[in-house]
Amino acid sequence: MRQKIIALILNVSKRDIAPEPEESLFDSGYLDSFALPEMVCELEREFAIRVPDADLNPRQFETVARIESYVARRG
Repeated sequence: MRQKIIALILNVSKRDIAPEPEESLFDSGYLDSFALPEMVCELEREFAIRVPDADLNPRQFETVARIESYVARRG
């Protein structure tokens, strides 16, 4: 699952180097407020989950590890 999440982040961010599991995706420039909805759509498609609007909090998607945990809970 982690590798799929990293691949989605790299695709959305247009970067070549994978982030560390606990690295802030926002502080390090992988994601911003414009890229977050795109990444969430990709997560929904890839993992067949639904992310409710109430969950669109950047802290929820701050790191690869948090995203992985979130997807596991939703799946």
